[in-house]
Amino acid sequence: MTDSLIPKQGGYRKLKSFQVAQLVYDVTIRFCDRYINKRSRTHDQMVQAARSGIQNIAEGSMASGTSKKMELKLTNVAKASLEELRLDYEDFLRQRNLALWQPDDPRRQALVARRCMTADEMAVWVKEISTNDRQEEPSIRSLESIYSGYSANAALVLIKVASVLLDRQMASQAAAFEQESGFSERLYRTRQTGRKKA
Repeated sequence: MTDSLIPKQGGYRKLKSFQVAQLVYDVTIRFCDRYINKRSRTHDQMVQAARSGIQNIAEGSMASGTSKKMELKLTNVAKASLEELRLDYEDFLRQRNLALWQPDDPRRQALVARRCMTADEMAVWVKEISTNDRQEEPSIRSLESIYSGYSANAALVLIKVASVLLDRQMASQAAAFEQESGFSERLYRTRQTGRKKA
């Protein structure tokens, strides 16, 4: 089988969507270990949903060489997993009467602009912004009690970024699926070319 039959595939580690989804996974593990009972189903479900996000991006990328349709399907599964995770974080905030940052909240843009690459960097940012807000609003609840809310909101910002990136990725994959021939067609052409040379 030649390169023309099975195009180059993989390379998912370079995808921005994978990098952000991986950060979501790392942040979620840390969040759940700190704020969700390890024996609860919610703990496992949140971690698994976050893991599913990165795993399906990777699997879709690896499947792209032989099936653009499968690549698109798995990328959509990744997005759906992150949507499930988003709901869990929103439930966490609602059930504890913690504020959900609105789309125009300046903290959302500040986090995006910070471009955190690791869960440690995210934790530092959350601590900084929590401390600043506490100093500006003396009436706000204790720093420790709001830290979980800020952490959940920060995770939601990352999930939104990953979802937007996945939407763009799926649009590109759909266009490629429409324009490029599938594996069966490429296999047929390769066989025909081989017979003509024989």
